[in-house]
Amino acid sequence: MRYYTILLNGEERVAASADGKTMYVLEAYEDMNDLIAGGGVREIPKDAQRVLPEQGNGAADEALLAEEDAKTVVTDEKKVKILSPIPYPKQDVLCLGINYTAHAEEASRFSRESFGGERPYPIFFSKRVAYSQGTNAPIPAYTGLVDSLDYECELGVVIGKDAKHVKRAEVQDYIFGYTVVNDVSARNLQTRHKQWYFGKSLDGFTPMGPCIVSADEFAFPPKQKIACRVNGEVRQDSSTANLITGIADIITMLTEGMTLKVGTIIATGTPAGVGMGMTPPTFLKPGDVVECEIEGIGVLRNYVEG
Repeated sequence: MRYYTILLNGEERVAASADGKTMYVLEAYEDMNDLIAGGGVREIPKDAQRVLPEQGNGAADEALLAEEDAKTVVTDEKKVKILSPIPYPKQDVLCLGINYTAHAEEASRFSRESFGGERPYPIFFSKRVAYSQGTNAPIPAYTGLVDSLDYECELGVVIGKDAKHVKRAEVQDYIFGYTVVNDVSARNLQTRHKQWYFGKSLDGFTPMGPCIVSADEFAFPPKQKIACRVNGEVRQDSSTANLITGIADIITMLTEGMTLKVGTIIATGTPAGVGMGMTPPTFLKPGDVVECEIEGIGVLRNYVEG
């Protein structure tokens, strides 16, 4: 199942699509956090309202627009705007740093002081998220504050129930689904403060979407193509199979000492190809369009505003 948060007639609603072609409003849920806590749905309610995304919501939803009878069945007032699947996360987003080998190498080239050295254990950090914007929404440039705005396409794991002392064999039971996260970063702030929280947590630095795909849609662990394009140019091209610390290890390790509440989002790290890894480093500028894509989930498309 694919789950969306949408804007319908000025109100945020939760919707689902069983086939990637037709979307229905789920009236029983207040928001996505409510749906996740309830475990999602196995089938679309028979009386659910059918809706159609507006043009321009991204390549991930082109199938929804291509249905043959869409124009005759769906009226203009039922068109919707796709938002981030979880616009208001209940807690900070948990993140993995330097979790692809090639990205570790490029990061060390950019700043050995900040990213070099031995890493016998994974790097964990978090992002403060007041509001997560969705696809086709802007990323603020923070001109004057940020001189090195960067992108990071990542697989996001959404926890489906409170998790503590989770055994490796049980990890799948705690995963609600997966989404695409752009871990936008201000490299000058990230390296200046010797820890990553501020440089990762400016408002607008956590776009997500276009949807959450339920965990049962993928084999575990998911081995999906992951890519990022800037203005159409492929910058990142890898597979989630290349994670250094895999999802099972991430969840078992974290839950040894903390409770991952239902709805927790874990961004699992980014592959090589970020702006700071280019020669010379090439950062985002106003007007750039960033497309983060993960096979089976879709495209998260954002643009940098001045």
